[in-house]
Amino acid sequence: MRVLIADKFEKVGVDALKDLGCTVVARPDTKAEELPAVIREVDPHVLVVRGTKVSAEALGAGTALTLVIRAGAGIDTIDVPAASALGVFVSNCPGKNSVAVAELVLGLLLSCDRRIPDQAADLRGGRWNKSEYSKARGLHGRTLGIVGLGQIGREVALRALAFGMHVVGWSRSLSPAEAEELGVAYAQTPLEVARLADAVTIHVAANAETKHLVNAEFLAAMKQGAYLINTSRGSVLDEAALAGAIRTKGIRAGLDVFQNEPAGGSTEFAPAIVREPGVYGTHHIGASTEQAQVAIAHEVVRIIRVFRDSGEVPNVVNRLARSSATHVLTIRHRNRPGVLAHVFRVLADRVINVEEVENIIYHGAQATLARIHTDGQPADDAVTLIRTGNPDIISVELTAVDGKPQA
Repeated sequence: MRVLIADKFEKVGVDALKDLGCTVVARPDTKAEELPAVIREVDPHVLVVRGTKVSAEALGAGTALTLVIRAGAGIDTIDVPAASALGVFVSNCPGKNSVAVAELVLGLLLSCDRRIPDQAADLRGGRWNKSEYSKARGLHGRTLGIVGLGQIGREVALRALAFGMHVVGWSRSLSPAEAEELGVAYAQTPLEVARLADAVTIHVAANAETKHLVNAEFLAAMKQGAYLINTSRGSVLDEAALAGAIRTKGIRAGLDVFQNEPAGGSTEFAPAIVREPGVYGTHHIGASTEQAQVAIAHEVVRIIRVFRDSGEVPNVVNRLARSSATHVLTIRHRNRPGVLAHVFRVLADRVINVEEVENIIYHGAQATLARIHTDGQPADDAVTLIRTGNPDIISVELTAVDGKPQA
């Protein structure tokens, strides 16, 4: 199995993949526009990336590519619809960077409260201004609002509680009972979080529903002088609206992600938002600790090992949750060549598509049970032809997907 690593990746992961018997080609400095050519050259079975964007052109550049793994949590840098259309699995490594991101959130929160970057800059410039910087509010007893209580949000909540903060949270799947178990006050909407909190941190996936979730309305609901932390994705935050809230409400912000941020590791980048007073920015490095990257490398290796051994893809994000199948043919047959070909030929003649197939071999390998999911109901004569048209078929049963017998 050929594995192309088109991004930075821990050596422990490379070594482990080689121990699995994989042919590993590491091109850590590959740019997005170079990726199609590299894939054509290497023709990998598996592609591993971190921040490198994977376009439809790149996905279609090789002949062997069957799996793309994002060595991280998000998948917004991968053209998932194009991958699905080409029959390429997409997987990621959720939860492996949760602690690293949560630690950065607390660092940005402290930066907002104590203005640590400003203090460091003044000292480096030869300025002593204790009277200005001794006006911090402090975090103990304040309320931290968390929008998105997945694994990262929950790690943030643990650390905020340890700081003596109160926590209020909203998440699409969060119930009041779960919130109580986490020691978090339950909010019904993100806007309620904004109204109640002294500081808000955002932890949602980037998609059409969350684009500009933090907008002018959200910022207007926040308290005067509140703090906003965003370590999720730049698209979640309306930066122009934030700039207005900074000027009119004294909002301070800690941002690890930005709109239109560069994909490369080092380049020119000058977003207007970072020039606003009270904005403390980092370079999309929330997951970039040694601990997190080693954990992610081990998860990538696990995904590839399971895929190689079983064909299953852990953490797959583009497998259809429910196919369009309406009926299931359950066929017991002798383990002989041509049986399934006979079944498929009958179905094809009746313009019935096979959506999914499961074939279970009994002990001794003499008999097999096939479950064939179809997108329509085979007529009685088709079922009869399947049953009688091959001597190695033992029995045929047709059921609807809801389990009701059909024939």
